[in-house]
Amino acid sequence: MSGLRKRSVSLSGHATSVALEPEFWALLDAVAAELELTHAGLMKRIDERRGRTPLASACRLLALAWAAGDRSFAEQGSAD
Repeated sequence: MSGLRKRSVSLSGHATSVALEPEFWALLDAVAAELELTHAGLMKRIDERRGRTPLASACRLLALAWAAGDRSFAEQGSAD
């Protein structure tokens, strides 16, 4: 895997950044496209559902689950 890439997002009114490997960003971009969400919309949904899991970890876990064919994240509906 390549080095980390940062993306910035505003969550609950607070600016934050998430650093992930480009391969994870590619998967998350595919998730967002399939769910018809913006990058910010996907990050908001991940943030709302992650509990006490660190945001970067929650992003990686979603990407891995999605790559394995687990679409339960999509089926949970949206709090948007």
